[in-house]
Amino acid sequence: MKSFNPNTFFKDLRRKDHKPRLEALQILKYIGPGLLVTVGFIDPGNWASNIAAGAGYGYTLLWMVTLSTIMLIILQHNVAHLGIATGLCLSEATTRYTPNYVSKGILITAMMASISTSLAEILGGAIALNMLFKIPIPAGSILMVIFVCIMVFTNSYKLIEKIIVGFVSIIGLSFIYELSLVDINWAQAGMGWVTPSIPEGSIMVVMAVLGAVVMPHNLFLHSEIIQSRQWNLEDDKIIKKQLDYEFVDTLFSMIIGWAINSAMILMAAATFFKHGTPVNELQQAQSLLTPLVGKSASVIFATALFFAGAASTITSAMAGGSIFAGIFGEPYDAKDNHSRLGIAISLLVAILIIFLIRDPFKSLIISQMVLSIQLPFTIFMQIYLTSSKKVMGKYANTRSTTIILLIIGSIVTFLNVLLFISFFK
Repeated sequence: MKSFNPNTFFKDLRRKDHKPRLEALQILKYIGPGLLVTVGFIDPGNWASNIAAGAGYGYTLLWMVTLSTIMLIILQHNVAHLGIATGLCLSEATTRYTPNYVSKGILITAMMASISTSLAEILGGAIALNMLFKIPIPAGSILMVIFVCIMVFTNSYKLIEKIIVGFVSIIGLSFIYELSLVDINWAQAGMGWVTPSIPEGSIMVVMAVLGAVVMPHNLFLHSEIIQSRQWNLEDDKIIKKQLDYEFVDTLFSMIIGWAINSAMILMAAATFFKHGTPVNELQQAQSLLTPLVGKSASVIFATALFFAGAASTITSAMAGGSIFAGIFGEPYDAKDNHSRLGIAISLLVAILIIFLIRDPFKSLIISQMVLSIQLPFTIFMQIYLTSSKKVMGKYANTRSTTIILLIIGSIVTFLNVLLFISFFK
C-alpha cells in the first residue's frame, strides 16, 4: 500500500508501533489539512467571482456560497475517508480501480482543472503585486511562480502547512477589518444566505461561484494531505478516531472559508452594488474602495489578495503534482520526477496562458467556470470509489451517504446544463 510521502516527512508516522495519544487536545494537532483545502476556495478566482456577484446582484447570490460550502463539507469529508481508509489519494485510487481509458480521461481533465486553478491563483497574486507595487502583471506572474517553486521544492510539508495557516489568518483578519468599515444590511444578507434565487443574466456568475468553492483539485489534494495525520492503517480504533478528528478539521476549516467568501460578497454589495458601481477588474475594485471607505481599506484589500494568491498557488501546484503522480500509480512526493513534472505542468502552462490573455478579470471568472464543468466527472468518480467495498472495505459509504453524494453530483450537473443553455440564449 502506498503512503503519502512529501519530502519523506511522514516516514516515521507510518510505523505500526507508533501509538498517538488521542486525548481531547489531540484534535488540535489535526487542524491543518482542512485549512490547506480552504485556501483553494478563498483564492483570487473566488475574489473575482464573489465581487462580481456582490457588485452585480447585491446580497442575492449569498445562498450559492452557503449551498456550495455545504456540498463542499460533504465532499471533502468523504474524499478524506478514502485517503485515511486506503492510504491512496483520489488520483491513485482512480488509476488502480478503474479501466485505463476511464482513469486517463478523468485525470487528464483533472490536470486541466489544476492548470485552470493555477492560472487564477498566479494571476490574482500578480494583480495584487500590481496594486501594491505597480509591478506589471507578466513580471508579477513570474515572481509568483518562482516563490511557489521555492516553497514546494525546498520546504517540508509541515512548514508549508504552518505558512498556509498564517496566510488564512491574515486574509480572515483583513476582511473583518474591511467589513467594519462598511454598512451591511444584515436583514437582506440573512435572506440572501438561505433564499435560492438566480436573477436574469446571473447564471455565469452563479456557476463561477460554484466552481470557485467546490473545486476538483481540492478533492484530489485533500485525499493526499489528510494522510499527514495517519499513523496506523491496521488499527481500526485509530482509523475511527482519525475519521472523527478529520471531520472536525474539515467542518472548522470550511466554515472559515464560508465566512471569508461571504465577506467578499457582503463588502461588494455594501459598496459597489449600493452605489450602482459596476466592477470589471480587481484593480478597479481596489481603486473604487478608496473614495467609498478609505485608502487603508484598498491597501488591506490588495495585501489580502496577495496572500490568497500565494497560498492558493502553493496548494494548486501540490494538487497538480498529486494528480499527475497518481496517473502513474504513485503518491505525491516533491522529490519524485512525476510529482515534479505535474507541478511544472500546472504552473508553466498557466503562466503561458496568462501571457496571452487580454482581460484578467474575465479570465478569472472563466477559469472558475472551467472548474465547475470538470467537477461532475471528479465527483462521480469519487462516489464510485468511496461506495465500493473492494476499495474501502468496511469503510465504504452507507446507502444514505451515497444518495446524498449522488444528489450533490446531480445538482452540479444540472447547474452545468443551465450554463450551456445560457450560451445559446
